[in-house]
Amino acid sequence: MAAPEGRARGLFRQGVEAVLGSWPVLQIAVENGFGGAYSQEKAEWMVGAVEQYFQSNADLEPEEIEDFLAELMNNEFDTMVEDGSLPQVSQELCLFFSQCRQGDEAAVREAMVRLTQKRQEAKMAAAKSRPAEASSSEEEPEEEAMDCNAAPSRNGPQPSPPPPPPLPHR
Repeated sequence: MAAPEGRARGLFRQGVEAVLGSWPVLQIAVENGFGGAYSQEKAEWMVGAVEQYFQSNADLEPEEIEDFLAELMNNEFDTMVEDGSLPQVSQELCLFFSQCRQGDEAAVREAMVRLTQKRQEAKMAAAKSRPAEASSSEEEPEEEAMDCNAAPSRNGPQPSPPPPPPLPHR
């Protein structure tokens, strides 16, 4: 019986990787370095932490998983999750855990394929939008520099700072 349990645990870990890997909040936090220089490593660590949380706690409710994920995101990535995605991510994780415990490997693998496709589509969409963002962001510093230089002329002459107070005579 140990082999099926080990297999289920390995499959659940893959499921956690798929869910967290397709979670936009976590991916944005990693891509933008919200967790510091080791953001990617923290995201990988989160997979094991979530898996261990399920293994160490019996009969978890989705709300408990939401709280756990929110705490991890806040502590590790200084990110408050306010986009409404926590309930969906938590429910997916609970469903995977339940399916793995019941030995429903086919359903878990099917959901993982769907999540991987979703992740790839999101990456492609992001890649398509990046060239336009990159060209506009290259122009922004020039505009900002011009705005800074042009500011005094738009606002009229700037008053001179008041003269320093006279030095006392001795």
